[in-house]
Amino acid sequence: MKPSFAHLRHLLYVTACASALCASAMAQDPAAADLLAAQQAVERADRADADQYAPDTMALARQQLEQAQRAAGDRRERKQAPLLAQRAMVDADLARAQSGEAVALATLAQRKAEVERLQRQLATGEGR
Repeated sequence: MKPSFAHLRHLLYVTACASALCASAMAQDPAAADLLAAQQAVERADRADADQYAPDTMALARQQLEQAQRAAGDRRERKQAPLLAQRAMVDADLARAQSGEAVALATLAQRKAEVERLQRQLATGEGR
């Protein structure tokens, strides 16, 4: 059977319906979007090796994300969930930035050492 545009249209329709359902679910629960953003920020920081270069900030971000998730599940604390999620997102972004800075500084130190080594070689005439 040859694929046709009718199949593509059907797939597009299903995708649009699923997107609409997700959007309406997030509209009913405003904390859901913040929780998702915070979770993604923590995952980005994790991929940037923030556990190695900014362990305290990363631990704080994870702790706040857990608190936000618990608050979202608790009817009495639900109003605090967006704020906790935003704090987790900010701390995760900070941890990612600190990790990036540490990697950049290490690379800079390595390059400086390489330049110094090459300058010494030029000055002494080594490697000729």
